[in-house]
Parts: sequence; C-alpha cells; structure tokens
Amino acid sequence: MPQPTQPEPAQPEPREFHYADELLTDGTVCRRYTDGRTEWRSRGESGVVFWRDDHGMTGTDEPLGRDLIKRTYGDGRVIYGREGGYGRTLWSDGALTTNRSQFGGRLGGILTAVAGAALLGSIALPPDFLTPEQEQALQLDADDEFVGADSGSDYGDWGGPGDDGGGDFG
Repeated sequence: MPQPTQPEPAQPEPREFHYADELLTDGTVCRRYTDGRTEWRSRGESGVVFWRDDHGMTGTDEPLGRDLIKRTYGDGRVIYGREGGYGRTLWSDGALTTNRSQFGGRLGGILTAVAGAALLGSIALPPDFLTPEQEQALQLDADDEFVGADSGSDYGDWGGPGDDGGGDFG
C-alpha cells in the first residue's frame, strides 16, 4: 500500500522584473524597474544599501556572504535574494530581477533575455528564512570580502560596467 506523501511547500509565483540603474550626481543611484517602480539607493558602511521607492516603501539590502542578499523592508518584513551572475538575482518571494544596465540598448535586452533564459536554472534558490546565528556567520564572510573591495563612489561600485558581479547591489 503506498504511503501518503506530504505536499510540497507552495513555491511563490515566479515574476521577472528588469531594471536599469542611473548614477546621480550626488553619488546615489536611481533604479527604474520595467513594472514602473522607481527606487533611489545609497550605499552605507559594510556594503549595506539603503533604498526608498516611489510607493513610499523603504528598507535596506545587506550582503550576506558572496552571493546572498538580505532585504529588510521598513515594516520589518525580510526576504532573501541569491545573485546568479549576469546581473540576475532570484528572490525568496519568487521575483527574478535582471540588470539591463550591464549592456546598453536593444543588444543588451537580447543578451539579457538569452542569458536569463539559458541560465535561470543555474541560480540556487535563496533561503526562505535564516536564524540570527546563520546570518551572523554569513555576515562575517561578507565583511571580510567588503574590506578588500574598492569603496570609491564611481559607477563601477554600483554594478555598472566596472562591476563583473552585476547583481542587485547597484
């Protein structure tokens, strides 16, 4: 007789958003998403990015290790993202964000679409939850990496042409 199986946890509905970053004269970045949202981003210490958007939301994006991001919303909600290269980040809420600033114009759109479609399966799912101890261990790794990073204010530090990571920290 077959054993009853537990249902798989429901995965969030996948959604894909592209964005382009623009470096502003004050050293901050304006990020425009294809769904119409606009986000203003400024970098703090240890790689933390503070953001606010045109819908009144605020929060921080914090690096946890080499490719993990913790996004904390102003209301206390937390999601995690995993950078997958080629300017793509897969978030625990099901969103995939893709940086179209990497390559310009129509060619950039084509390259992003091809790379995204071909490599989507290669992004490991981000965690839904981490304990404070797990976050702290990952943060120590991220702090070690950030100390060696160039902390200047040129566009390369914001995920532009000089940044081969191309993730969501732009």
